[in-house]
Amino acid sequence: MQASLSLSLSLPPAAPRSDPAPTVFRPSALRFCGLRREALGLRPLRPAGSTWVFPSPARTPSRKTVAAVSGNGSPSKGFDYDLVIIGAGVGGHGAALHAVEKGLKTAIIEGDIVGGTCVNRGCVPSKALLAVSGRMRELQNEHHLKALGLQVSSPGYDRQGVADHANNLASKIRNNLTNSLKALGVDILTGVGTIAGTQKVKYGKVGFPDTEITAKDIIIATGSVPFVPNGIEVDGKTVFTSDHALKLEWVPEWIAIVGSGYIGLEFSDVYSALGSEVTFVEALDQLMPGFDPEIGKLAQRVLINPRKIDYHTGVFAKKITPAKDGKPVLIELIDAKTKEPKDTLEVDAALIATGRAPFTKGLGLENINIVTQRGFVPVNERMQVIDASGNLIPHLYCIGDANGKMMLAHAASAQGISVVEQIGGRDNVLNHLSIPAACFTHPEISMVGMTEPQAREKAQQEGFEVSVAKTSFKANTKALAENEGEGLAKLIYRPDTGEILGVHILGMHAADLIHEASNAIALGTRVQDIKFAVHAHPTLSEVLDELFKSAKVFECISGVHSMRNCA
Repeated sequence: MQASLSLSLSLPPAAPRSDPAPTVFRPSALRFCGLRREALGLRPLRPAGSTWVFPSPARTPSRKTVAAVSGNGSPSKGFDYDLVIIGAGVGGHGAALHAVEKGLKTAIIEGDIVGGTCVNRGCVPSKALLAVSGRMRELQNEHHLKALGLQVSSPGYDRQGVADHANNLASKIRNNLTNSLKALGVDILTGVGTIAGTQKVKYGKVGFPDTEITAKDIIIATGSVPFVPNGIEVDGKTVFTSDHALKLEWVPEWIAIVGSGYIGLEFSDVYSALGSEVTFVEALDQLMPGFDPEIGKLAQRVLINPRKIDYHTGVFAKKITPAKDGKPVLIELIDAKTKEPKDTLEVDAALIATGRAPFTKGLGLENINIVTQRGFVPVNERMQVIDASGNLIPHLYCIGDANGKMMLAHAASAQGISVVEQIGGRDNVLNHLSIPAACFTHPEISMVGMTEPQAREKAQQEGFEVSVAKTSFKANTKALAENEGEGLAKLIYRPDTGEILGVHILGMHAADLIHEASNAIALGTRVQDIKFAVHAHPTLSEVLDELFKSAKVFECISGVHSMRNCA
C-alpha cells in the first residue's frame, strides 16, 4: 500500500493556442508515485553534467554510506545536514527522495534494514501471498471455471515455493529502495538513531560509541511493530504475529486469527485458500469493525460465510498458550463486557492480528521534553512535534505509524512529502480524509473518506444533509465478462454542495478503482463536476462512472431549489 501523495496543485498559465509541435514521448521523463521509478528498478534521473559517486563504506560499527550526486545540495551553515530522517521505511524513503529533489543535503538513519515494515514484514510480502491465494481460488472454483468454458485438474501448491515468492519480492523491493537512496545522494547512516537535543541526533550500534550529527530539520519515521495484548504468549511457531506468518513456514490445518481488521482478513484469505480452517476471535460485536457497516455485512457474506471460516464476536482472548508436548494451542475466551469465561478453543495455531503499536521507545524523546500518548508522538496537522507543555518543537517532525494519525505506508510517505514542502517554505497541510485504504482480499475492499455513520454524525453536528448513492458490479460489462459480478460501490455525499464525503467499494480490483474518488476528495472535485469524466468502455472504472452519475444534488433553477439527478 505505497503511494506518494502531494495535495498541492499548481498549474502553469495556459499557453496561447497554436499549431502544436509533435509530442515526443520520453520514458526518462516519467514520474512514478509511491516507491517511484528507482524502487521499480528503473534508472534514476540524473542532472545534466553530474556524476555518480559510490565510495566503499567503511567497516566501522556505525556505518555511513555516501553516494552523493555532484552538486546535489550542501548543508545549511552550521549543520552537517539540512535534513536527517530517523527510519528508512516507506515514509522515510519518500521524504528523503523529495528532500533531494528540493536540493536538501539529506541523511537517513536505519538500525534494521531499508524498507521498514511495509517492504520487509507487511504490505509487500503479504501481497505476494495474496497473489497466490487469488490464483488458488480461481483454480479451485469449478463453477466459475465451467462458466468460462475452462477445465482444470486438481490444483495444488508448493509451500516453500510460495514462501520464496514472498521473500524474493521483499528482497527485490528492498534492494531497489536502497539503491535509489544511494543513487540520489542520500547518506545512509547505519545504527540506532536517537534525539540528542535540539537539532542533534546520535546514531550507532549497541555496545559501540555513538556518532553525533547536527541537522537543520529532523523527521522521526520509526514506524510500528505488531501489538500483542497481555496474556498472549508468542513463540513464533504456533502462536505468532504477522511478522512470522509472512514467512509461511507451515500451513496449519486449523488456525485462529485474533482480530478481524485488515491484517486478519487478508490472512484469512491466504490460509483458507491454502486449505486451512479459520476461526476469527473479535472483541467487538461485529466482524470488520473498521469498515463501513454496509460494506462489512456484504464482505461477511462474500468473504466469510461461503468459506471454511467461523467466528466468535464480543469476546477477548484472555490467555493463549502455544502448543507443546503434543498438546494444541489453547485459547481462553472471556466475554468482552462482563469478563466472564465463555469458551476454550483448541487449535493448531493462532495468529495475533490485534493491530500495531508505535516503535518510539529509545528515541531519546525525554531529552527534549516529549511525552508520548500510548507510545505515539504528539503532532499537529503539519506533523510538527508537540512537547509536554503543548508547545511546538522547532525543526522536529514525526510521520507515519509513529504519530498514529493514519497507520498506512502511503500515508507516511504523503506526510513525509508534506513535511519537506514545509521545510522548503511551502505550507502544505495533508487532507487525511483523501487518503485511500484497501484490503487485498478476493474480492478486494477499498475506502476513502468517512463511513456512513461518521458522515451522519458530522452532518448532525454541523447541520447539513447526507445522501447515499450505490451501484452494483452486476451491471458492469467487464465484471460480467470476468464472471465477477459480486460487488458494490457506495458514495456518501452532501446533496446541497455535491461534496464527496466518502466512497467504499467491495469488488474486483476495488483497490485500484478507489483512486478516482480519493483524488476527487483531495482536489475538492464535486459530484456534479466529476460526472463529466469519460471512462473507457468496457472497463471496471465504469462502476465509479455510474456511481457518480446516479448521485442527486440540489440545483437552483430560476431561483427555485430542486433535486435533480446529477446525470
